[in-house]
Amino acid sequence: MIGAIQSGAAPAALSKANATTRIGSRIDVQAVTRQFGKVVVLDKLSLSIEPGEFLTLLGPSGSGKTTLLAMIAGYQQVDGGQICVDGKPVQGVPTHKRGFGMVFQNYALFPHMTVAQNVAFPLRMAGVDRKSSESRVKEVLEILRLNEHAQKLPTQLSGGQQQRVAIGRAIVTRPKVVLMDEPLSALDRRLRESTLVEIRELHRALGMTVIFVTHDQAEALALSDRIAVLDGGRIVQLGTPSQLYREPANRFVAGFVGESNLLDVNVLSVNGDAAMVEMGGGYQFPVSLKSRTVNPGPAIVLVRPERVRLVPVSAPGAVRATVVDAVFLGELLRVDVRLQNGSILQSRSMDCAKFAKPNIGDEIGVQWDAVDCWVLE
Repeated sequence: MIGAIQSGAAPAALSKANATTRIGSRIDVQAVTRQFGKVVVLDKLSLSIEPGEFLTLLGPSGSGKTTLLAMIAGYQQVDGGQICVDGKPVQGVPTHKRGFGMVFQNYALFPHMTVAQNVAFPLRMAGVDRKSSESRVKEVLEILRLNEHAQKLPTQLSGGQQQRVAIGRAIVTRPKVVLMDEPLSALDRRLRESTLVEIRELHRALGMTVIFVTHDQAEALALSDRIAVLDGGRIVQLGTPSQLYREPANRFVAGFVGESNLLDVNVLSVNGDAAMVEMGGGYQFPVSLKSRTVNPGPAIVLVRPERVRLVPVSAPGAVRATVVDAVFLGELLRVDVRLQNGSILQSRSMDCAKFAKPNIGDEIGVQWDAVDCWVLE
């Protein structure tokens, strides 16, 4: 399904679209509040989304991400604050007049309509003439590689193909904003990965503003220009995927975005951009502060599992540990070890034919570098 994009031989319509400038709208969410009875779902949340940006709202169930998307779409009212599109408030503007494209979790295709008719439906509702509509539908079907399925009904398509029809229907009107509410949750892993590539290519090509809602951090990291992490109706961190992964703002973000080793330590000394810390058991190691201010005393250090190296126990500076689990995952080797202080540490490394998978109970050494550490605030 994604071979054409990966090989560089993109459809002519998509290649032509790549020359398109960013047409997306700017969206400003200004101290919005949403409340159901005494339950505050969104608490004076503010967020600005740049024209043509792909922004993901990421968070656990109940964090407020879907409610925020529904308020931007016009499906839910704003109890306080306001939402502006290109500088103009949209409160009171009906959903169908906001001009947004929408991709739902359950596809919401019309079962009695063909693929072409489903994609053409928004154009028909907008009163676009038949000739122009047919031209637009043909272009969208070519971009999404659905030409040969144009006359099929949704029940004759795979889940991935149905999702592409839903995306086609959302972009056929050439909207400035496309809202996506967990559109990949119903797909299996392989289809999800291939559809991620297609969504990313479409965004780059067409230049609309995309707001994407998910609880899946892998989707957010793969797609986004920026990610807003929500918890309890508030944004706890807003930044690029690399910022959230490498420099999380707090323990919640560190644990929610990617796998984490969170080490309770005591900061012994600070010297410029480096500090020396000690964890339980008396093991001391340096951490890079990256121009941040850290005071001596208790702290938490994040070390991502892929930064933890497995080494012989006798290696200089190695931390002695005992293997408690080792799983071969194809391209990855997952090893969990117990340190002498009782802490469990995760290691993830690329599979190497020259490196034998350790056995449970083996004594082993682990290491990491100062630059691989991040001191949480």
